[in-house]
Amino acid sequence: MSSILTNTSAMVALQTMRGINKNLAQTQGEISTGKSISSARDNAAVWSISKVMESDVGGLKAIGDTLALGKSTVAVARVAAETTVELMQQMQSLIVAAQEENVDREKIQSEVAALQDQIEQVLDAAQFNGLNLVNGTQTDPLEILSSLNRDANGVEAKTIDIAAADLDLLDGLGDALGWDVSTAAGAVTALEEFEAMLQVAIGAAATFGSVEKRIDIQAEFTKNLSDALTTGIGSLVDADLEAASARLQALQVQQQLATQSLSIANQQPQNILALFR
Repeated sequence: MSSILTNTSAMVALQTMRGINKNLAQTQGEISTGKSISSARDNAAVWSISKVMESDVGGLKAIGDTLALGKSTVAVARVAAETTVELMQQMQSLIVAAQEENVDREKIQSEVAALQDQIEQVLDAAQFNGLNLVNGTQTDPLEILSSLNRDANGVEAKTIDIAAADLDLLDGLGDALGWDVSTAAGAVTALEEFEAMLQVAIGAAATFGSVEKRIDIQAEFTKNLSDALTTGIGSLVDADLEAASARLQALQVQQQLATQSLSIANQQPQNILALFR
């Protein structure tokens, strides 16, 4: 039955065109944004997961900056401790030389004092951004943010704790500790007590070196983890542009055909006039 009030063919063609236009708009949106899921409306579950992962990536970048700052601080302390060890080894050689009877102990004492002053300068200068880990001014451990651990209960921050070293024990070198190599007795005492202090400096340098290596490992892991999360986010929400391009071409053809079909359907009521001629 033909009717001039209800054009079923035009209604079907119009519905088809609406569906095609909707898919076309979605495909064009994917191409323009590069994302198949750009809002919670597209896929709430996947969108929420991607946003959590993006938050983690942002946190990892901040951790990377923190690790870089911590590494620089520890590197300065390590270099200072290693330099202190080298200077103390020179002092030890002088103290050993002072054990001989036929030597000028006064000159040796002057050289020992000069090396002590140099060590003090090294320790006082070994600061990064105002933080000194070797001269005894830092008493609390330095905490460096190293990771964010996410579980069902939320996010927990983890740190690398670095104990400061007090190499400024050398402040007492000389009369205060009885380390006066200008006398035979003083030279013997200095030789007996100096080794313990040297081991403190060696231990501090080794500790700082170990921590610096640990920071390097953590920084590399953090970067790789950030890259992996970024790749995961892309696999969840990024659009397949090759497929989107092919789909766009097909939808444009369908749109043209639907327009032609709707035009034909709208002309059908005109045919009814022929019945009344």
